Amino acid sequence: MKAFAFFAAILTTAFSSFANSTNSLERFSPHFSTNTQIIWQAPTNHLPKSLWTYQEILPHVFSASTISNAVILGALQNRGFPEPSTNNTCFEDDCHCSCVIHCLFSINPGYASMNFSSPLQTNTTQEIPGDETVIYWAWRYAERLGVDPAQVAFKDIALHFNTDTNDNKLPDQISGRGVFLARVIDGVQYIGNGNDGFASEGFWIEFGSYGLIRNFCLIWPDLERIEQNPTASPQQIIACIQAHKTIVFPNDDEPNYFARVKNLAKARTFTITKITPYYGEGVFGEMPTNDEPSKIVAPIAELEAIADFGNSNMTVRLISPILSSDVTRLVENQNK
Repeated sequence: MKAFAFFAAILTTAFSSFANSTNSLERFSPHFSTNTQIIWQAPTNHLPKSLWTYQEILPHVFSASTISNAVILGALQNRGFPEPSTNNTCFEDDCHCSCVIHCLFSINPGYASMNFSSPLQTNTTQEIPGDETVIYWAWRYAERLGVDPAQVAFKDIALHFNTDTNDNKLPDQISGRGVFLARVIDGVQYIGNGNDGFASEGFWIEFGSYGLIRNFCLIWPDLERIEQNPTASPQQIIACIQAHKTIVFPNDDEPNYFARVKNLAKARTFTITKITPYYGEGVFGEMPTNDEPSKIVAPIAELEAIADFGNSNMTVRLISPILSSDVTRLVENQNK
């Protein structure tokens, strides 16, 4: 199972449950036996005492300068420069290869997103820019699109590999190198890497042969604070683990994710070694109403842990609530 492909489903479950109740979280959660000892060794002095939940203000109208710079960045000046608007914009691909409309460049104010996909990208592996080069240009191009450097942080570099006929990546054939600058909210980064199938706020850009801009994506809604809640204690987060209200993060190229989740029940000890707060769209484990994407941006936590089976151990990452109020909703209210 590809982690980057499965990541979207995992986070969709975390922020807007597949089913109509939080019980669907249990499918992705470790079911430890009553004999499993959960030990907290993660430092917490870096965690804020409380965190805000935000409301997205949509639609978001991108400025004329951001739109024109994006069009130029995609070398699409011959298509003209759209005016700032609440309407969707699409520069259609001229190839007409199928009945499906493919947008080379699109603006979706309802999602505060702007996307570009170059018609010139190929599988060529010649002269792919190195890490330092793509990071440098990612920062420069983000500024051109109106992103304040103080409001993003370098998150990750993603490599795009050519694949064989069975869709297995060819490690010696890198055809693209991407960079994600994650949005930072109250000192906390947005979750995701910008290229994992999940809408991650921030700026992502991928470069191909000879520095061609293959793709870029900017997601940047205006935000308004709506509620502040205390951060959950280690004891509360452990209670969520015991109540099956956390999610096991997938590994890359994992052949059987659910077998690994099930096998965790055999662990003798489960030691949490690190906790990292993130922001993401939606409320942990809560279904949005009217089948519409959530307009809430809320904090969660990623936990790193060691599962000890006696004769072997395994490193595990979990997605967990981080707000005390979410723990109450998921665990305490369920037991009433």
